[in-house]
Amino acid sequence: MGRHAGTPKDGSAGDAVRLDAQVLGMVQGVGFRYWTMAKAEELGLSGEVANRDDGSVSVVAEGPEPKVRQLLEWLNSGSTPGRVERVDGSTSRAGGHFPGFRAH
Repeated sequence: MGRHAGTPKDGSAGDAVRLDAQVLGMVQGVGFRYWTMAKAEELGLSGEVANRDDGSVSVVAEGPEPKVRQLLEWLNSGSTPGRVERVDGSTSRAGGHFPGFRAH
């Protein structure tokens, strides 16, 4: 009876969000995917990063909202490999479909 209705059991499940982002610029062939994977793992996020046929990189990341926001800020920071011109991203409720973070 100690739990309130709608309160996450562990304090994280209800806070989990999903970031779907497309990173545009000179971001292929410069180690961008692996740096992004390392940053996401450092933040404890799950998801994936992949090159797209149009030269951009797709990033899907799930985890606590503050950590996902940190990843998005890093993507926009100029601290990434290559040259990011723009990050188009949106957040939604996390689906919990990723066991870890991978690059492909």
